[in-house]
Amino acid sequence: MTPLRVVLVSPRNPLNIGAAARAMSNFGFLDLGLVNAYDVAFREAKSAVGAGDLLLAAREYTTVSEAVADCTLVVGTTAASHRELKHTIHRLERGASLIQEAGGGRVALLFGSEKFGLSNEDMSHCHWLMQIPSRPEHRSMNLGQAVAVCLYELIRDTQKASTAPAAKKAASTGDQEMLLERMMDALTVSGYFEGSAGGSQVRMRNLIRRLNLNAQDAKVWLGMFRQILWKLKSD
Repeated sequence: MTPLRVVLVSPRNPLNIGAAARAMSNFGFLDLGLVNAYDVAFREAKSAVGAGDLLLAAREYTTVSEAVADCTLVVGTTAASHRELKHTIHRLERGASLIQEAGGGRVALLFGSEKFGLSNEDMSHCHWLMQIPSRPEHRSMNLGQAVAVCLYELIRDTQKASTAPAAKKAASTGDQEMLLERMMDALTVSGYFEGSAGGSQVRMRNLIRRLNLNAQDAKVWLGMFRQILWKLKSD
């Protein structure tokens, strides 16, 4: 994965900074930079659950230029709803792919302040912009949430997502027959069959086959019918 620095520009709420740090730690991004953070107490933000060390290691800058000086690619995030922008804007999916394909140097991912977003001056440092697809009537997102969504897209592995989970061991015929016996006993004692146990047994066996139970589920069902049968006989 290309080295990436998350840069929060003029963030105003320490809790949002903490939430962003927590999201970074969740997804394995540990390089946080802040430009003109509004409140110096952000390093103690309670919202940074499990990411205290990341907050303590965060670097502070006075300008965006300083924050991205060692980066070869600078990407800004924007809602882009009320102004015309000269930069190319990519949807999050495409932007994440471009960042993943960037080779060689560090990438800076910029997020603007909660109130105003990135200014035109901030964006002048960006090679292009990235936008999270959201409802046109409500494009603005909480800073911590926006960071989390973007970073998740960066680490998302479509190949792993398309891989089916390992198959569980199927219940054996013997397990299914044992389950059938307990089920028949319980249903018979309860009066469910009303004297038609022969034909009902065939139907119950077919029902169990159609469930495609794995071995563990068959044991659970067997235990349930044992308990039901014990309760019926003890009453």
